Amino acid sequence: MEADAKYTYVGLAVLALIAALIGGLVWLKSVGGRNEFNYYTIYFERQPLDGLQIGADVLMRGIKVGRVEDYALTAANINRVRVVIRVDRRTPVKTNTVAVVTRSFVTGIAKIDLQTPDPPGPTLTAIHDDEPYPVITEGTSNLDEIANRLNMVGETAVKTLESLNEVLRPENRAAVDQTLANLRDLTAGLNKRVGELDRTLAAITRAADQVGQASIRIAGAADTTSQELRPALQQAERTMKDISGATIALERHAAQLTQSVGTSVLASGDQLTAAIGELKATGDAMNRLLDRLQDPRAALLGPTPQQLGPGE
Repeated sequence: MEADAKYTYVGLAVLALIAALIGGLVWLKSVGGRNEFNYYTIYFERQPLDGLQIGADVLMRGIKVGRVEDYALTAANINRVRVVIRVDRRTPVKTNTVAVVTRSFVTGIAKIDLQTPDPPGPTLTAIHDDEPYPVITEGTSNLDEIANRLNMVGETAVKTLESLNEVLRPENRAAVDQTLANLRDLTAGLNKRVGELDRTLAAITRAADQVGQASIRIAGAADTTSQELRPALQQAERTMKDISGATIALERHAAQLTQSVGTSVLASGDQLTAAIGELKATGDAMNRLLDRLQDPRAALLGPTPQQLGPGE
């Protein structure tokens, strides 16, 4: 009987220890764990959640601050996903904090990134009546912006292709072909002109070299000529001085001669005037004599009144 009683006490003690262990674990899980974490609810409608799993990381500024506890589709709106997360109680979740889904391009595993703009708002603690936890607002993902831009690029590409098809219609293709042919001919002509221009430039360069050499020779010849002509110029300068002196002397002699001739002319002028008067009277007498000789009657009987001279 004593042995059975001992086994009974040992069994009761083991059961008590097990119950205490289970109670401690439950208490730590329900009380201690909740004191270390804060729980929040996020409703996603615009962002896809492919790659998001329970236990996925929750990040803030690139630092892991929690994990995904649960997610499920809502009964009222199947396009709305309810996600429950828990984060470290020291994480500064504010009223203007938003949740964005990010995923690795290599593995495709999705994560939730909590973003708080500056300046941050008050701490998020308000709980609605129909919600067990505070609700974090859904943000806008960079992937959405990229998708929107890709859509815009796609629309632009479609419009570009339509415009290209419009340009490449048969009649436009013929015009384009003609334009390309004209450009080809123009390019060939330009290539020929470029060759001719190169040759012309080479000829101009050679001519410039020749002109430069000729200029050098002319400059040398000019220097030599100036040196040779300098004595002749000096002799010509002396000759001009001599001629100038002779001219001055000649002018003086001419002035004296003019004065002498003027005096002689004045003296001879009176004599010449008297001689001219006598010659004129003699001429008149000779004319009357000739008239008489032409008329014999006048020569014998004397001159008529018409043949008489003045004063006769």
